[in-house]
Amino acid sequence: MTSSTRALLPRRPALPSPAQIRTDVLAGLVVALALIPEAIAFSLIAGVDPRIGLYTSFVMAVSISFLGGRPAMISAATGAMALVAAPLSIEYGIDHLVAATLLAGLIQIALGLAGVARLMRFVPPSVMTGFINALAILIFLSQVPYLVGFDVPAHVMVVIGLGIVFGLPRLTRVVPAPLVAIVVITAAALLMGLSTRTVGDEGELPDALPMPFLPDVPMTWDTLALIAPYSLTLALVGLMESLMTAKVVDDRTETPSDHAREARGQGFSNLLVGLFGGMAGCAMIGQTMINVSSGARTRISTFLAGLFLLVLCVGLGDIVGLIPMAALVAVMIFVSIVTFDWRSIAPSTLRRMPWTETLVMVVTVVVVVATHNLALGVIVGVVVSMILFARKAATRADVTSVLDPDGGTRVYSVSGEVFFASTGTLVERFDYGERGLTKVVVDLSGARVWDSSAVAALDRVSEHFARHGVPVEITGLDEPGRRLHTELSGTLSGDH
Repeated sequence: MTSSTRALLPRRPALPSPAQIRTDVLAGLVVALALIPEAIAFSLIAGVDPRIGLYTSFVMAVSISFLGGRPAMISAATGAMALVAAPLSIEYGIDHLVAATLLAGLIQIALGLAGVARLMRFVPPSVMTGFINALAILIFLSQVPYLVGFDVPAHVMVVIGLGIVFGLPRLTRVVPAPLVAIVVITAAALLMGLSTRTVGDEGELPDALPMPFLPDVPMTWDTLALIAPYSLTLALVGLMESLMTAKVVDDRTETPSDHAREARGQGFSNLLVGLFGGMAGCAMIGQTMINVSSGARTRISTFLAGLFLLVLCVGLGDIVGLIPMAALVAVMIFVSIVTFDWRSIAPSTLRRMPWTETLVMVVTVVVVVATHNLALGVIVGVVVSMILFARKAATRADVTSVLDPDGGTRVYSVSGEVFFASTGTLVERFDYGERGLTKVVVDLSGARVWDSSAVAALDRVSEHFARHGVPVEITGLDEPGRRLHTELSGTLSGDH
């Protein structure tokens, strides 16, 4: 084989170094510990047994480590998916919830194959910033109930935990600071005999492995009609959160990932979750940021997060149940602080940033925080951004004119973007009643014609002048504009 032939072959990914493997192993352990109370809380939101959320998180994390497209990203049971699933679960039971999970997985696979990941390029940076900031706020707000219900020793433990996670990296990064904080606070609470809220107080931990499960629901069109709206919503919310989280990790780690594979992987993982009796899950920004902030960069951390979760719950449940919630609250507050994009609200940034982008960011944050629906916040942010862009582009369509020296021809020069939002004012910029004209030339060399509304506007201009007996010549169209005008109007006459 020649060197040129070898150069054309795809390169195998480099194996992680022993130091990176050690970092990923420890990061996976920290994530597993942080997943336990979250999975239990999300199970309660969805109206199911806490073990359902824990099994979901285990199956999802392990399977996505093989099937997903973003290394080091954590997928498990999430609050957004639990909120969507709750009405179905509470009213119809776990069997219908599992059936909806299976259908949601199939929908996600279909959307992944259809290229839904490519839609991420239409999400503006201001919406991404709003998404990140809203998630940071939600992570912090989710810890407030624990802070309000804590006694003084617990508050002290939270402060000590924050001191460790922020201070230890200045001394060493050999061991993830969140893991040290959890171990130190747990040991201190046990040695001092402090009575404080623990992980065991959040719900019963499982004592057995998850088993295959098929939902006992009627295989009828009525069942499909019942679960389909929930499944479609779960699929869309899950893909939105997962792809947005993947993009955040891409930016934070400065490494690319396969978003199309991630979309398909989310679907296959949810199929597996459903086959083990779980509820639909997706990427988790909080646990993902714990993982990335701890130095994890490979799929090893994701796989071990799921595996450690199972071992901790099934094999070491009694020990894990002793961990003070204060330790995990400190870790999650740390995650919310490092996740928030503080530069986006710095006075220097706000002075330089166009007000429209700041508005889009704020709208995204407000909608997400108010509804706890990340997908809705992103959709609203994108729509607002599109409206503001259309408004801005519409104001850039301008018309100037000059009279030919012979006095019989007036040349109108159009500049800017000509589309549905700018055509209304465009038509009004011509003087149709000017006397003494024998010809009008509309020069579009400085403009771009985008849609049928633009062609219709040019036709109206020609019709208005025709009523006064003045012919109109259209010139300066680029090739796409020429084709569009020819196909939709057939009146093109200039620039031959």
